[in-house]
Amino acid sequence: MLKLQGDCWVITDGAAGNQRQALALANLLDMPVRHLQLEPGAPWSWLSPRLAWGARLALTATQRQQFAPPWPSVAIGCGRASALYTRVLRALSRGHTYTVQILDPRIDPRHWDTVIAPRHDGRTGPNVIQPLGSLNPVDDAWLQDGRDADPALADLPRPLVGVLLGGPRKGIPFDAAYIELLCEGLLARQRAEGGSLLALASRRTPAELTALVRQRFADVPGLVWSGYDDGSNPYPGVLGWADRLVVTPDSVNMLSEACAVGCPVHTLVVAPLPEKLERFHRALRDAGRLHALDTIAAPPAEPLRETAAIAEMLRSRIAMRQTRVD
Repeated sequence: MLKLQGDCWVITDGAAGNQRQALALANLLDMPVRHLQLEPGAPWSWLSPRLAWGARLALTATQRQQFAPPWPSVAIGCGRASALYTRVLRALSRGHTYTVQILDPRIDPRHWDTVIAPRHDGRTGPNVIQPLGSLNPVDDAWLQDGRDADPALADLPRPLVGVLLGGPRKGIPFDAAYIELLCEGLLARQRAEGGSLLALASRRTPAELTALVRQRFADVPGLVWSGYDDGSNPYPGVLGWADRLVVTPDSVNMLSEACAVGCPVHTLVVAPLPEKLERFHRALRDAGRLHALDTIAAPPAEPLRETAAIAEMLRSRIAMRQTRVD
């Protein structure tokens, strides 16, 4: 394995999904990692990453102290706000920093050394890598760690059905009526085959909808987790033990992580999806990785795990740059 020189900065905003993708990739490069959460003020926040002039002035005093030399050997950003800072690092470091941007920055990819944009975004270029889904840490070791952290889940009646709840997104119904349909479908199958329902809310799940799920699942073995008032987050354990996963259709990240597990993955779609999201769903369906809620499905031939291969590709590119510089 190629050994990279120097350190790596991970630059994100506060979005958990962005942090998860960038850190998953950075941790596979075997470099010291420093995580910076940078959130520029207006007007940079409106125009990021197009407005590059004065980018450091957009930060708070504390963030400016963090975003300062010595510049890193590698910088990995995820999300539109971070794209501003991975972009300007090229000039600030005089080309020393190898810059990587995850997700479509919505401007020409030439401003970065590598852009990693999911296939459904349609972003192309000689320096663009196009995974099917989002980057994530899910592999055999991660799933085993999840099982080890929550061994009691193995004692619940099988099959164990993990239910991953996202939240409202433009163009996608996510309200009480949708949750009622989802719960009814899950409960109908549970009545037919037994087993347990393990529902996990995300930060985007409205509290009143989580309460509705909790009410509907009250008489079924399993759990409903909506925050640390319910104990530690069992997400890795649920994915580790799940015989089947059901994911709401709104989240590319959650669908990607579910498809990385290796068990059947289902969703409930009740209205046409936005175009880009529909392309992603279609790719998963065509590959036999995503199924309707009421479908009896077999596990896929292999889990959807792209992060390690992309990290190895990135490692080769960075090593080539560092060799040229030396």
